[in-house]
Amino acid sequence: MKYILLLLLSFFSFLGNSQNFEDTWEGLFSYVSVKAISEGNDKMYVASENSIFTYDLTDQTVTTISTIQGLSGEDISAIHYSEDFGLLLVGYENGLMDIIIDGEENILVVVDILEKPTIPPDSKGINDFYEYEGRVYISTQFGVSVYDLDRLEFGDTYFIGTQGAQVNITQTTVLPPYIYAASDVQGVKRALVEADDLIDFQNWNDIGGGNVRGVQTLGGKVYIARAFNQVSEYVEGSGFQFLMNFNTSIQDFEVHDGILAVTTREGMFAYGPDFSLLSSVGAVPEFEYASQSGFVYNNNFFIGTINLGMLIVPFGTSQATQVLPEGPILNNPFSIDIKEEKLWVVFGDVSVGFNPFPRSRFGISNLSEGVWTNIPYDELPQDATDIVNVTINPFNTNEVYMNSFIGGLLKVVDQVPVELFNEDNGNTNGTLIIPFGDPAFGIRTFGSDFDRDGNLWFVYSKSNDGLVRLSPSGQFADIDISDIIDAPNEQAFTELKISREGFVFFGTSESGLIGYDPSSGTFNKIDEGAGNGNLSNRNVRALEFDNQNRLWIGTLNGLRVLFNTGGFFEDIGNVEAQAIIIEEDGVGQELLFQQSITDIEVDGSNNKWIATATSGVFYLSPNGQETLLRFTTDNSPLPTNNVQDITVDEVSGTVYFATSNGLVAFKGTSTAPQETLENVYAFPNPVRPGFNGNVTIDGLTARANVKITDIEGNLVFETTSQGGSVQWDTRAFGKYKVASGVYLVLISTDDALETKIHKLMVVR
Repeated sequence: MKYILLLLLSFFSFLGNSQNFEDTWEGLFSYVSVKAISEGNDKMYVASENSIFTYDLTDQTVTTISTIQGLSGEDISAIHYSEDFGLLLVGYENGLMDIIIDGEENILVVVDILEKPTIPPDSKGINDFYEYEGRVYISTQFGVSVYDLDRLEFGDTYFIGTQGAQVNITQTTVLPPYIYAASDVQGVKRALVEADDLIDFQNWNDIGGGNVRGVQTLGGKVYIARAFNQVSEYVEGSGFQFLMNFNTSIQDFEVHDGILAVTTREGMFAYGPDFSLLSSVGAVPEFEYASQSGFVYNNNFFIGTINLGMLIVPFGTSQATQVLPEGPILNNPFSIDIKEEKLWVVFGDVSVGFNPFPRSRFGISNLSEGVWTNIPYDELPQDATDIVNVTINPFNTNEVYMNSFIGGLLKVVDQVPVELFNEDNGNTNGTLIIPFGDPAFGIRTFGSDFDRDGNLWFVYSKSNDGLVRLSPSGQFADIDISDIIDAPNEQAFTELKISREGFVFFGTSESGLIGYDPSSGTFNKIDEGAGNGNLSNRNVRALEFDNQNRLWIGTLNGLRVLFNTGGFFEDIGNVEAQAIIIEEDGVGQELLFQQSITDIEVDGSNNKWIATATSGVFYLSPNGQETLLRFTTDNSPLPTNNVQDITVDEVSGTVYFATSNGLVAFKGTSTAPQETLENVYAFPNPVRPGFNGNVTIDGLTARANVKITDIEGNLVFETTSQGGSVQWDTRAFGKYKVASGVYLVLISTDDALETKIHKLMVVR
């Protein structure tokens, strides 16, 4: 019975093809942190946190592979290239495995470990791959799994802990006739590699060690790396014998082409047979690095660093070549903003309860004209930590303001940080005072927005003067909010947006939505529940005005819309936000019921992009009644369903998504309205056989009338633009696809003072 139960634990392989999204998406990932390196086919395969780049050793070209090409976007923990089979294996911390086949566009997704119910979710991580005679021994947090590279399927799984328990295996290796498995808990075990019953834990023998991070074979000998920075050699009959102690922790331990590479935090060492030192490298000019992975090939050290990508150092030198694809500083963007095709990214973070500790000391990133400029933290003013919001000045896009949730307000001009406004230099008339006089609280600024006069409004927490206006001339003015809210006892103020009339609205973490009319000095507030303002939750996380001046409100637990913002200050105590009710299967449902909403953006067509903390992104029609698109990790390159922020490029229509696992962009088509019809165009044009998408007519003015007729004048489509573009599905009023021919796009402005005729060719 024991053997039957063990066999039931073996895996059957489940494969699926991932989708390539290169036509409609772009990946903007960071590759600075190199987790693992492999070699084959004259290329170095380099794994960053959740993406891969290849470095061609022949022509030095770099190619990136990410969720855009079909990777999962999860945290990578191991990679291995099989020269014999032309396969790149990618292992993840959650047990998922991707297989990239040479010359194939699709990536195979292997979910066997991930979906195995008998293994706890936090014990499925893949630590290492070791290839031997057509099989890969996968070291995991629960044991050893065997994968057949020819048949692309799993074989047995070995649970070799005490009494057959699951145990974390850090590495495996084979020195015939034995297979060796290292554990950071139970030392090294070995068994006959060709035995038929390796699934029986009793056939695995303890041979010593303890706290073992890696095991490798070199020159007919077995070596281990221990957690306390030691390398030892196994001597038959005597156990493991100490060889060397390194000054800093061993990060990686790999053998390739007869050379053992030992990677420590501060350098790398290459050893030949009998543990003879071939070369080593420590400090290198121009690069202050800390390594976390390494590889030796063709008399070169390939150093995987924490924040500098991969460094290549030839044996016998200290000169390094950096290999690092373009990208932002980090893979956890928290806030983004774009104007005039200038994208800014910040990486500060706070908890759901708005706790900034431990403080995040990260730099900032900017993408302009296809070039990334990264400003490291040490180039920012002191105390500019935890930057949680970025706002570009619409009147001068070279001027950007960033909110530090402990340090104040950071001003950046022409990509140069120029000033941090805090208690020392932002306290005109008493503004920006540290709450309670306690430096631990700091100046916790968060939401900010510009009004039509060029004033920057922002909020900072724990202060009765927590609403602040910064004039274009640089003068601060604070507004006393103590009559509307008990600010010192409020955990945080959140998002802030300004209506077309100049009304200022900002959210709170515990007290709902607050509005302020600067012209009259009037405040009003709404809270959760019917009769109190009807918010779905008093924790307001997202605010956005649409093209009809309606305020969309995202909370920790749902969505509301304030349809009459002008009346917010006229009927104090009786204002109610409204839920959007949609019909599903004939039953009325509240739109985004109980969803934790993190951001709301409106595009040029007045459609709404809504980000959530757990369910990806929703793209809604102007009134919210129709879901136009829904993006999740299952159907898009989103690396996670936790989307922190969204911004829309009004020029190109591209939509950027800041997720907790990286930045991606969707090539949208809804642009901002133009002043004239001078630059109207349609794409694709011509529409070629096999095209099944929509034709986009771009360059429109607001509320332009668009008619499409055939050459004989028969009307096949008509609409009014919400923004700068409209789409046509090439059907006659949505019924049947139109025939081949020339079609006329007839456009007139809302006031009928300007018209435009554009020709469109359809080829079936």
